[in-house]
Amino acid sequence: MHEERQNIINRLNRIEGQIKGIRKMIEEENSCAEVMMQIAAVKAAVNRVGTVMFETHFRDCLEKAIAEGEDLDFVDDVMKMLSKYIS
Repeated sequence: MHEERQNIINRLNRIEGQIKGIRKMIEEENSCAEVMMQIAAVKAAVNRVGTVMFETHFRDCLEKAIAEGEDLDFVDDVMKMLSKYIS
């Protein structure tokens, strides 16, 4: 879990750098096309973080349920979370 958490933090740090880069591009009056390309890259990066978070959460919940012999009631909650994420 520690490695996955660090991976997410690293991704967020890169996104933060991308956002700062976009602000600088706007301040320097770069072309709209260049700025929009960077915004698209940030959107893709944020989506990937969300996907990694979902995968990690689901995997952890599933492993815990199996290890503890629990039923899979948590799946409904996870599906609600996924629905909010993709909306």
